[in-house]
Amino acid sequence: MSLALVQTVIPRDADADVVKRIAAGDQDAFVKLMRRYNQRMYRVARSILRNDADAEEAVQEAFYCAYRAMAQFRGEAALSTWLVQIVVNESKKRLRKINRLSTWLEFSSDAPKDEITADTTMNENTGNQPEISLWRTQTRHTLEHHIDRLPDVFRAVFVLRAVEEFSVEETADCLGIPPATVRTRYFRSRALLRKSLRHEMGDEINSVFSFAGHRCDRIVATVLTRIQTHGGNAEHTPIL
Repeated sequence: MSLALVQTVIPRDADADVVKRIAAGDQDAFVKLMRRYNQRMYRVARSILRNDADAEEAVQEAFYCAYRAMAQFRGEAALSTWLVQIVVNESKKRLRKINRLSTWLEFSSDAPKDEITADTTMNENTGNQPEISLWRTQTRHTLEHHIDRLPDVFRAVFVLRAVEEFSVEETADCLGIPPATVRTRYFRSRALLRKSLRHEMGDEINSVFSFAGHRCDRIVATVLTRIQTHGGNAEHTPIL
């Protein structure tokens, strides 16, 4: 199945100019940066957290941290890779907190396991699809559900490689794993999806974890409000 997407390549010299402007306090430049990478950041966070609200909060926190640390950016990797690394770390940090809370709740209630909940949610969402829903929308939701059900170690690799079209090396840098591991997990994730879907998905991969304009606007507004309220002075300690 074809998973290629068209991506806009930002030259490194353009990255340097944007970083310089943001580090000098140019919030218009930062807004443009957020709007350029909001969807990518959200998709990556969503692949790790598997929850829309948690992913959105992770993106907001990642952009706020990036703004405060912009002067630390040295251009050793592409700016987009640096931003993804930040959101990956923030998402993993949130996931650890969520898992600790879930562990505590298991001792406090008889709530069903996450796996059962996920299966039930998928069946309910599929069954509740209106008859008039477009086939493309149904297909996208189906693909999203199957991506959500990939093992944790495969899911983020798949989204970075297939949806965002990161290179093997960029994905390895973002997730802190060897390139060989990226190749193996990507191959396995594609095989698992083919087995579960049993049909050609075509260009529907373009629309998974869609990022409607209102979500982009909300993230940008929230980050700017936080910067204006709490300030955006550069941090003196690394954020990665």
